[in-house]
Amino acid sequence: MKAIRDTDIVTVEIAKQLGLSSQEFSTICSKLERKPNYAELGIFSAMYSEHCSYKSSRKFLKRLPTTGKKVLQGPGENAGIVGIGGDWGVAFKMESHNHPSFIEPYQGAATGVGGILRDIFTMGARPIASMNGLCFGAFDNEKTKFLIKGVVKGIGDYGNCMGVPTVAGQTFFHSCYNQNPLVNAFTLGLVHKDKIFRGLAEGIGNLVVYVGSKTGRDGVHGATMASREFSTEAELERPAVQVGDPFTEKLLLEATLEAMAAGLIVGIQDMGAAGLTSSAFETAHRAKTGLQLELDRIPTRETGMSAYELLLSESQERMLLITTESCFPRLKEVYEKWDLHAETVGRVVEGSRVMMTYQGTQVVDLPVELVTDPPVTERSLVAPSDLRQRWFLDRNRLMISSLDEKMNAILLDPNFADVSPLAIQYDSMVGNRTTGGTYDDAAVLRLREVSDRELQLALTLDCTPRVCWLWPLEGGRRAVAESAINLAVRGAHPIGVTDCLNFGSPENPEVMWQFEQSIEGISLACEALQIPVVSGNVSFYNETDSRPIYPTPMIGMVGLIEGRQKLPSSSFFSTQLELALIGQKEGGLGGSVLASQWFKRECGKPEETDMKTVERIIKFCQKVCKRRFLTAVHDISDGGLIIAALEMAFHSPYECIGLELCIPHETDVDLFLFGEVVPRVLVAYDPTERTEIESIAASCAMPFTYIGQATDSGVFSILQGGANIQKRPLLELKERWKQKWKGFFSQVE
Repeated sequence: MKAIRDTDIVTVEIAKQLGLSSQEFSTICSKLERKPNYAELGIFSAMYSEHCSYKSSRKFLKRLPTTGKKVLQGPGENAGIVGIGGDWGVAFKMESHNHPSFIEPYQGAATGVGGILRDIFTMGARPIASMNGLCFGAFDNEKTKFLIKGVVKGIGDYGNCMGVPTVAGQTFFHSCYNQNPLVNAFTLGLVHKDKIFRGLAEGIGNLVVYVGSKTGRDGVHGATMASREFSTEAELERPAVQVGDPFTEKLLLEATLEAMAAGLIVGIQDMGAAGLTSSAFETAHRAKTGLQLELDRIPTRETGMSAYELLLSESQERMLLITTESCFPRLKEVYEKWDLHAETVGRVVEGSRVMMTYQGTQVVDLPVELVTDPPVTERSLVAPSDLRQRWFLDRNRLMISSLDEKMNAILLDPNFADVSPLAIQYDSMVGNRTTGGTYDDAAVLRLREVSDRELQLALTLDCTPRVCWLWPLEGGRRAVAESAINLAVRGAHPIGVTDCLNFGSPENPEVMWQFEQSIEGISLACEALQIPVVSGNVSFYNETDSRPIYPTPMIGMVGLIEGRQKLPSSSFFSTQLELALIGQKEGGLGGSVLASQWFKRECGKPEETDMKTVERIIKFCQKVCKRRFLTAVHDISDGGLIIAALEMAFHSPYECIGLELCIPHETDVDLFLFGEVVPRVLVAYDPTERTEIESIAASCAMPFTYIGQATDSGVFSILQGGANIQKRPLLELKERWKQKWKGFFSQVE
């Protein structure tokens, strides 16, 4: 077959091969008043892809609340920024790298970390912390072992080399991810409010500068690859996966921040998805200018590259800068000092077109808006026909079973396990900021730079896919509510959200219904708590052979801790503590771990989250922290009260720790121990402080229920009406909890 040249005029058949619909191709030809050539078609293919255009999701994303008094930069830039008081703000964002991680786990995950780091420092912020949300298939699935080994090593190697700590995250196992792992990367950086940079190609006559690594063929078609589902019969597209180099990225970070501090940069954009194409057109679009580029000037590491390949390569550690002609010599010196390329590749011009030449021939001449504003794709939305059947839960089968059997069921959940074998592969302490994390509900970071105020940051990441599949609206709402409570138990006030919305194919009406409902749930919760969504990402086509993943709207949330507070422990810090349940005594079994493990499927309608109660429990947690009581506080979520209590005991430094839970009078045992509803927290405190803590709960209109104590017996007991209905050695349970991950990693090493 004859190779297609850059300047060859294309047909609708070629357009379809590159992912464009016949309608999209027709619209392009009509507005151009001609057919595009092959290089131009590559631009449209990438920029009209779901991954870059958000053509199926844009209209729904407008529902999210994105403004607020502290918002310095909302969605639309490389990252969102929220003010934290004084002269400082924090930039943060979460992105997916799901498809690349499915194809090549190590490089897919590593370059996901590299990409989100660049999104942060292109805003002028120094990255200070990362988190990740990982979803893998079942433990016994052979693919899972291969994927987790590569993904975890890729994240650890890249982040550790960059000197940015990975301080928190979530790892979830379920068979729906057997062929589609989710790798969601979050990074936060600290930025001075008057030194924020944006992706703007401003200033007619200014230079367009390419900086960073040389361009190769890796990652070509990365954006279009991420915009379709996989098939187990299809050949894996390894050339579409980028190759990362964290050492070069570290140099790029330091050089860029130095150039920014010297006032040498007008605008800056990371070459992420769609590489040079997206960075060029997006910077021109934001500034309402045009660009004239010479592709021959691009540094390459491979010979014979076509304009098409130069435009669509997603080689890592590259960025596009805008600078003045007078500043360029100094800019080049800065990057050369760090052993990096800085080459002029064009100029900002009047008008609204991007024009590119290659080897003396004009290969691209396109209007900016036609490329950056593709038509919205209207998708059908249909609720699943079996939704009511999903909500059915046979309580009779549970009621006739023993407590012992139910305990064994939830202890078998692969998600109830000691994550330290995974977490220790990440450096959580580099930078000397981290004061809590890894095993806590939220990580806490010191802010040494803000010398005029006592401030700390809290970070958390959360999602409950089981609930999202059963009731997407509640799943989105619960992810926000749980994240806010995770911050509150560390004494933090939520200030901003970034999301990573992972779903199946938008061509499936049920998936689009899930997406719309999840957005509604997130919006309702954020509005109730007055938390803006300042950045995010949509990842569609997470399915293989038409089997979609569960809807997984991952929420990353940032909180602020002001003034001198005593951070509560997340584990029992003594063998002489009382335990209290703050919130309603009973949870719900719909969508719970118990229901999933017992019936071997997700079932039951999840309990609706009452956002007014969430507000009150947040206030309770914050008041307890401000009063500097000696307490341990833990949210009650997956697995219910019993799992929360066991986790606090397992993380205790005392080997002899014991735990005694007392079921209150006239309380349903299953709903009390295993029920899941968001506004509940478990508090452990010194008995002498009980009256004051109970008083704080009353002032927040939150029920306070004494439910037991931590002891030095080494035994886990459950009492009901004075009778001991469950008694097990706690060390035995802890060993089972520890062995899950330990045994798993020994198999994949």
